[in-house]
Amino acid sequence: MGRPVITSGGQTVAYEEIGVLLVEDDEGDARLVEDELAERLPRARIARSRTLQEALSVLGPAIDCVLLDLGLPDASGLDAVARLRSQAPAIPLIVLTGLADEAAGAAAVEAGAQDYLVKGNVDGDQLVRSISYSIARRQAEEAERELLLAEAQTREVARLERGLAPKPLLETSSVWVASCYRAGRSRALLGGDFFDLVQRADDSLHVVVGDVCGHGPDEAAIGVSLRAAWRALALAGNRPELIMQTLQHVFEHERHLPALFATLCTLEIEPAQRRASMIRAGHPRPVLIEQSSISGLSDSRGSESHGGAGIGIGERQWHTEQVPLPPAWTILLYTDGIIEGRIGSGSERLGEAGLHRLIAEQIDTHPDWRAQPDALLAELIASAERLNGEDLSDDVAMLLVGARTGARTDTQQ
Repeated sequence: MGRPVITSGGQTVAYEEIGVLLVEDDEGDARLVEDELAERLPRARIARSRTLQEALSVLGPAIDCVLLDLGLPDASGLDAVARLRSQAPAIPLIVLTGLADEAAGAAAVEAGAQDYLVKGNVDGDQLVRSISYSIARRQAEEAERELLLAEAQTREVARLERGLAPKPLLETSSVWVASCYRAGRSRALLGGDFFDLVQRADDSLHVVVGDVCGHGPDEAAIGVSLRAAWRALALAGNRPELIMQTLQHVFEHERHLPALFATLCTLEIEPAQRRASMIRAGHPRPVLIEQSSISGLSDSRGSESHGGAGIGIGERQWHTEQVPLPPAWTILLYTDGIIEGRIGSGSERLGEAGLHRLIAEQIDTHPDWRAQPDALLAELIASAERLNGEDLSDDVAMLLVGARTGARTDTQQ
């Protein structure tokens, strides 16, 4: 869009090419305007329409400003302004009025025009200034609208993130929790990754992490629905198997595409008995950290089963694994955004084994990592990004929960 620059003395000292549409049926008035613009804006592209209908037919990206006479054969007064505004709300509009119609010009500004000029009382410098300032004001209005939209999107992202990654409901002092949520690169909106943790009255802990395939507000909204439904069902005392079946029904009702699915992993942890029940629906196996040992969380037989199908794929039965826990246990649940990162420029992915190696390296480098578990999660993502050569393309949600073996610290709450 053109932006002529006007000095305080009213002279045009610099300008870009702009497109001006003059809508005027009077040949004499049109000639005066065209001559003034040709002299003071020599690079202006001036188009002429004699009726409003003709003007509406030529409006487009090439037009940077419209000069509109309020007395046309097929439209007059505010009707002309309203019709032009309805078709081209973003194009700056200056109305031209007769000597006896100055009040109509002011009314036109209230109706959406940027300025009005009285024919016969306007010189070339005033005309150029009005065009320049009208374009500038319109650009400022568009920038403000874009800013307000960006702020609204930011607030919506914050609301979605709170729904996808809420504050854990934890009251016991024998367990600590840390979490991390990182949106993938090049996206203004979150995807459908989510996690949650609640503690029941019997002191059992219930943990979930999930991932709705795809990215965007719809997937994020489905993730929020699944997470909220899971929390309500877990707090109500439902068994994990029944919770999974209910989440399947919720997902089928909420999804907008037949092929959409979600992966999920749930844990029911009984800290006093040092045991956990685990259900995986197409989701990566959690990581068990025991001192310097890193392994996939598995049942007493060391089973490495792949778990059931993802939610929404069709299967409604999932296998429950009974997992014994060591005295100083820590469990990491995560979504696959971190393990799908590449290693270098080739096709090799980090994978679960690669994530285990990163964890081992971090706890070896930082033996006191339990004092700042959030820092461990942040460094795991940073290490994966370094290997990937850039930010990870997918969202990453991680939840770290462990038995408290030392003194309570502020970071472990």
